[in-house]
Amino acid sequence: MALRTVRDAAGKLGIGYSTLKLWIRQGHARSTKTAGGHHRVSDAEIDRLSANLAPEAPNRRSRAGGPDYLDGLSARNRLRGFVEEVRIDGLLGQVRMRIGDDHLTAIITRDAIEALGLKRGDDAFAIVKSTEVMIARATSVPRRRIRKSRKK
Repeated sequence: MALRTVRDAAGKLGIGYSTLKLWIRQGHARSTKTAGGHHRVSDAEIDRLSANLAPEAPNRRSRAGGPDYLDGLSARNRLRGFVEEVRIDGLLGQVRMRIGDDHLTAIITRDAIEALGLKRGDDAFAIVKSTEVMIARATSVPRRRIRKSRKK
């Protein structure tokens, strides 16, 4: 049975370090303490927690996959989660995301939903900037940008 640091376990679960520490303190997550008083989380506990985090979707990628890239965005408040529901009505759509134990709902344009190809079960980011919330798709590699050549 492998034991992982809280930071490593949180990364495997796709949640924040502080969230997992809170769950340990509240008794929602089980851990073992080292002689030095540091918490360690077993792989079995990570599996148990990840099963409770989200229902599996057929095309859902692993939370422990490679790095995710968001090109050209200055906002730093990125909340990683997955899409629970997408509703489109006219020009606008409602995207409901699950981020850990919390839910976030954003109203965005139909064009944005279609351009992102958002559907239930997709991994996504909610980006919070001041009073606005934006939705972004996660990718394993950065997209190459094609520059248009200027005509002389």
